[in-house]
Amino acid sequence: MRVLGKILASVYALAVYGFIFLPVIVLVLFSLQATSFPIPPFTGPSLRWYEAVLGDARLTTALVNSVAVALLSSALAVALGFLAAWGLARHHLPRSGLMRGLITLPLTVSYLIIGMGLLILFNTAGIPKSLSVAGIGHVVINLPLCFAIIYSQMGDHQVNLERAARDLGASEWKVLLLVSVPVLWPAIFAAFFLSMTFSWDEFIISFLLTRFDTTLPVEIWNLLRSGLNPRTNAIGSLVFGVSIVLALLLELAFLRRNRT
Repeated sequence: MRVLGKILASVYALAVYGFIFLPVIVLVLFSLQATSFPIPPFTGPSLRWYEAVLGDARLTTALVNSVAVALLSSALAVALGFLAAWGLARHHLPRSGLMRGLITLPLTVSYLIIGMGLLILFNTAGIPKSLSVAGIGHVVINLPLCFAIIYSQMGDHQVNLERAARDLGASEWKVLLLVSVPVLWPAIFAAFFLSMTFSWDEFIISFLLTRFDTTLPVEIWNLLRSGLNPRTNAIGSLVFGVSIVLALLLELAFLRRNRT
């Protein structure tokens, strides 16, 4: 029975991992297809579609836009999330529980609803669609997550370190920048890369809030409207690769935080 249980567990694990990774394997495999049709039989491997993607000015511009929006919006979301977490954790403010709930509330709201609300807000304010507006939308959806990650790591031992720094004559800003930030660096690092991962893959907010300068997910959607082709497979493989790298960096940050 024990051997049978191990066999069934192994079969179940293989089925689960196959269900998760088989579509990705097919995507990467047919991105290396040599012919113009992403259908069996496989002919290749060939990098012609990756060369076509990297040689397409519109796609490379969208790629640069995605990276820029992800970096800037994640940095701003982490900065605002850290300051909010530090203020609510280190100071006794009235209705602090309510404020924490309001900050994390967007985590429970659909991105479609948030995107439509931002679109109406910016239209009412007379602000045109742009990458900057899309970046603000990414900050709105990522800030609650950054706040939750950083706030959860603010323990009593950090309070003692900050108190000791004040006793030695450090100003509040020095305590914040030279004590709190280094101690919380693994949580800040994890929040930043998790925010980058979500921003990199985000489609709905970018689709609703951009017009001419778009991000890579929006350009992928534009390509998919004309049907599947090996270029879309190559773009998807590149996006998947970047997401994997960010996820690995995030995992390394969590491992470092657990060791400390």
